[in-house]
Amino acid sequence: MSAGLIVALDGDDLPRMEGLARELAGSVDAFKVGLTLFGGHGTEALMEIGQHGKVFCDLKFHDIPTQVEGAAGALARRGVWMMTVHASGGSAMVAAAVRGAALRAGDPVLVAAVTVLTSLDGAELAALGQPAGPAAQVERLARHAVAAGAPALVCSPQEVAAVRAGVGPGVVLVCPGIRPAGAALGDQARVSAPADAVAAGADYLVVGRPITGAVDPVAAAERIRAEFSLVSS
Repeated sequence: MSAGLIVALDGDDLPRMEGLARELAGSVDAFKVGLTLFGGHGTEALMEIGQHGKVFCDLKFHDIPTQVEGAAGALARRGVWMMTVHASGGSAMVAAAVRGAALRAGDPVLVAAVTVLTSLDGAELAALGQPAGPAAQVERLARHAVAAGAPALVCSPQEVAAVRAGVGPGVVLVCPGIRPAGAALGDQARVSAPADAVAAGADYLVVGRPITGAVDPVAAAERIRAEFSLVSS
């Protein structure tokens, strides 16, 4: 399939984020609602943004399996397309999320297990007791999450080639940390250009500020899509 583009609506101003979603409908494949927007507006944000396309609810659940299963079921009932859990929550937790996501018969939520946040580098991981570095930790968590039933993974574009080789073609790989030419890094540590991420095996690219902060968000989205469209299969 051709790679898709997800825009991250990470502000807390719901009318502005909804306006961006309305403007970008048809130019992107889905809209990410994360902690800031959800924290301010809850499920209202899902409903408002969902008027304009598919919603990727990125709350990164990390709790005991019973709680995560219940939360996944709640999101399934609200019609989200994809949701995230931390792969480091363990196999039982990931499996519970998948069970909860399946409560919507015939159209389960796509559970994406987050491996290592793109804001973390090797030094930070070492300080947290993971001296092997991001690549090894990402691959380890990816294998465990897929074995527990996760149909999708979130990883940085720097590890996507190794993850793709390890889990095969059937798992959906979602890559944040995408920075087109000339864009500021912000708080991202492990980043890549759009075309490089897609060439390495990414199915969806998540882009926030380079689109939402642009003078013309639609034109910015179209430029990013043009960057990877030639290598998208």
